[in-house]
Amino acid sequence: MKIGILKTDAVRPEWVPDYGEYPDMFMALLGRLDPSLEFRVYDVEEGEYPEDIDEVDAYLITGSKSSVYEDKPWIARLMDFVRELDRRRKKLVGICFGHQLVAHALGGRTEKSAKGWGVGLHSHRFRTQPGWHDGGSEAFSVIVSHQDQVVQPAPGTVVLAGSEFCENAVCQVGEHILTFQGHPEFVPGYSRELLDYRREAIGEAVYQQGVASLQQAPESERIGRWILRFLRS
Repeated sequence: MKIGILKTDAVRPEWVPDYGEYPDMFMALLGRLDPSLEFRVYDVEEGEYPEDIDEVDAYLITGSKSSVYEDKPWIARLMDFVRELDRRRKKLVGICFGHQLVAHALGGRTEKSAKGWGVGLHSHRFRTQPGWHDGGSEAFSVIVSHQDQVVQPAPGTVVLAGSEFCENAVCQVGEHILTFQGHPEFVPGYSRELLDYRREAIGEAVYQQGVASLQQAPESERIGRWILRFLRS
């Protein structure tokens, strides 16, 4: 299976030697779970897209510091591409910004949350178990880093999981689109770098809670297996 990663942001240069760029994080996670996977990266922030939509089997949209409601030409173009993927019923996974952009592109709404920053390790719980679920616990832990949230899912979306802080945390559209608000690709060290960098913006109380939460391990590989099972279904 060949996965096209739609890159929507760059990692700060000083962190790249330790953590790589965002596509590297996904390739590390998913590649550990299935070494036969192939990847192609498209820097959509710089206008890179496939010449043929079918040159890969599935697409994945990364996270970004941008907000999906910003008036940026590359965001508008990516929304058009998502609508084409939806029309073609092409497999697509959206992560954080990707999760929010899919909702926004297909008729939902994303906006800055009145609850403030979600950072560190959060627990989300499934309301219903989809076919790609492993049948284990309905709760799972994932690293998050976001101010924006999907406040209105797109028409036809099934909201699979959420929490008190983030109601619409895992969404599915048909059998071809799956999105997560959390970051299964993040490791705790990278999350801590983001927390330290945004400490003032986040606020001290939320910062301290976020740092403390990273003492527990995220269920990244579990989520990675869900993603691969969904893509193969």
